[in-house]
Amino acid sequence: MHPTPVRVARLTDPAGPADGTRVLVERLWPRGASRAVELDGWYRQLAPSDELRTWYGHDPDRFPEFAQRYRAELREPDQLAALARLVDLAAGGPLTLLTASPTLPLSQVAVLAAVLTGEA
Repeated sequence: MHPTPVRVARLTDPAGPADGTRVLVERLWPRGASRAVELDGWYRQLAPSDELRTWYGHDPDRFPEFAQRYRAELREPDQLAALARLVDLAAGGPLTLLTASPTLPLSQVAVLAAVLTGEA
């Protein structure tokens, strides 16, 4: 993948002019989140598997292994196709990956942004 302008944010963060295309990367719609958010796409297939998400449980000590396992999941054919679509979106301008996670640096969007920008 090549470097792309990719940001990460919480789904509840207000949209800003620097956001560009805003896509949610969660398997399920976040509990309690309004569906009236500014959103350009929902990439369920790029969210971690239920098994991986449950195992991780947002335990900071498990993040390095979570990131490794998640990157492996992203190499599956369906995920690679979705990643290619995100690269295309980012080529047209800024891309913001959205999550419900309260800790952005320890979330799937941090890993996905690193993959998209070639940092992982």
